[in-house]
Amino acid sequence: MNLHHKGEEKDGAGETSPGQGSPAQDEMKTKEAEGGVETGDKSQQYYEQLLRLKADFENYRKRIEKEKPELIKWGKADMLLKLLSLYDMILSAHLHINKLEQNGNQNRALEADGSVEDASNGYKKQVKEIIKGLEMIFKEFSKVFESENVREIKTLGKPYDPMSSEIVSTIAGDDSNDGSVVEELQKGFYFGDKILRPARVRIAVKKTEEKNNGE
Repeated sequence: MNLHHKGEEKDGAGETSPGQGSPAQDEMKTKEAEGGVETGDKSQQYYEQLLRLKADFENYRKRIEKEKPELIKWGKADMLLKLLSLYDMILSAHLHINKLEQNGNQNRALEADGSVEDASNGYKKQVKEIIKGLEMIFKEFSKVFESENVREIKTLGKPYDPMSSEIVSTIAGDDSNDGSVVEELQKGFYFGDKILRPARVRIAVKKTEEKNNGE
């Protein structure tokens, strides 16, 4: 009987309880658990990076939307500056033709037979038509400038303003016009409340009295 009980004890010694695993199994489970934690950590990191990227993109989109009107506005400014170059050329032609007409009226002598007078009248008519055409172009420019909130900088006869004008040259002045603009060499323009192009002007400068010798 005793031998029988000893054999049963030996058999029972090799068995494990249902809730208890071998050391190798426990180690494997521990590694699996650690691997699961590591995988979960990486997933969380990726998710947080995604959230940051999304936030950065939203900030970028909002900034672009905010700056969009300003970008469009100054895109227009580039176009308007090109138009101003064309405006300058037409204005120069207009002034030149007006001078030709004035000089022609002063210097043209009429002969008794009227042949030169007829030619003169034909010339005058052509000049007037050209001037009329140029003035129509100026009106169209004015419409475009007004629609885009472009305004001419008024400088003539006013004190020189370094914020809106550039001095090209000076002439001798006196107390009445010292520091004032006496001629516009190129018109300046505002675009909204900003300077689109400064005016180029000639100003009068009072001549300072020379110091006496010995002073």
